[in-house]
Amino acid sequence: MKKTSLFCLALGLSAALCACGSAATETTPVPETDSAVAATESNDTTGTENAAAETESVVTEDAVPTSYLTGLECTEEEREQRPMAVMLNNIKAGTPQAGIGQASVIYEAPMEGADVTRLMPLFENWQNLDTVGYIRSSRDYFVYSALEFDAIYAHFGQATPYVGDLLNSDLVDNISGAVAGIDRPASKAFMRTDKRKAPHNVYTNGEALAEAAEKFEYSLTYHDTHKQKFAFAPLGEKADYPDNDTVVLMYPGGEKTGVGNGYSNVQAYFEYNDEDGKYYRYQYGDKHIDETTGEQLAVDNVIFQYCHGEFRDSKGYMAFDVHGGWEPGADLTNYKVQVFTGGKMVEGTWSRYSDTDPALYVDADGNPIRLNRGKTWVCLIWNEHADDVVLK
Repeated sequence: MKKTSLFCLALGLSAALCACGSAATETTPVPETDSAVAATESNDTTGTENAAAETESVVTEDAVPTSYLTGLECTEEEREQRPMAVMLNNIKAGTPQAGIGQASVIYEAPMEGADVTRLMPLFENWQNLDTVGYIRSSRDYFVYSALEFDAIYAHFGQATPYVGDLLNSDLVDNISGAVAGIDRPASKAFMRTDKRKAPHNVYTNGEALAEAAEKFEYSLTYHDTHKQKFAFAPLGEKADYPDNDTVVLMYPGGEKTGVGNGYSNVQAYFEYNDEDGKYYRYQYGDKHIDETTGEQLAVDNVIFQYCHGEFRDSKGYMAFDVHGGWEPGADLTNYKVQVFTGGKMVEGTWSRYSDTDPALYVDADGNPIRLNRGKTWVCLIWNEHADDVVLK
């Protein structure tokens, strides 16, 4: 069984994972940063009360096996298989990505200097993947997001001072290239194509990932710490929010470039199509496509999860609080979430209890926010740039 610990100083940027729960264990220290973290740790508790404090997990009761990630019907064997999270480049020279259209869930967050974003798709049935690329290095806030799904984590390199110890710990089952700072390299799991210039040309496939997972004796089925993250509408029904605001265009970084929130230079936005109920992704002034199929990326749900963030050093390495609001009675003012599904927006808050627990989304009344069954895209929004977000 993996070690479970509460992330008491909510940011991966903060000094340590502390033993805050009854069965917590010590994990790896990470260099501290300064004032902004302390400010978030000393928030007044005058804001929204933690409506999710008593909610430890989400359970969708279905008469047939359904995916934890999409809520769609599957076999029992498919349901119990751990997903594979893969770090993908999203700088323009690294796009379009190959194989990303097969992901069940996609995470996106700002990178160094908040100039661009990086993506982390999570794949089910990943052993059958043909080509996935183009792979880049790890950041700790992506690792902790992957742990929400008990995923195996694939990457090529890492920001060693901030994530190296975490990747080498028992908490993470990672697959990495043979780069400095990695105790368990899997160099044969990654290849380079001559169709692109380095470092934007690293890719992998399901067979190579499966061989690496077997080499390291990683469990292919969920650990007993795994909990369901998403609450879905009942099978055969739609998530229905008729009284909520209709939102059909969502710009996580606004409509202007050069704002410095990660998303603005990517020119990222989603557009809802009422005919098929899907949100279509755009970036860099065009459709965001899968290189393998040429098809535009589309999902059934989009989530804006607002997180405190800050720069860690002069190089612009970033940190994001993806562990916020776990304390009973904690102020969730800074842990806002906006869920977009079926053309409607549901606003609420999120909270998370430990490294192996998922962040849960609840509405103003403390009820789990239900998604439509299908694919989901999660944007981690820098809370200090919340006003940049444009919704129409």
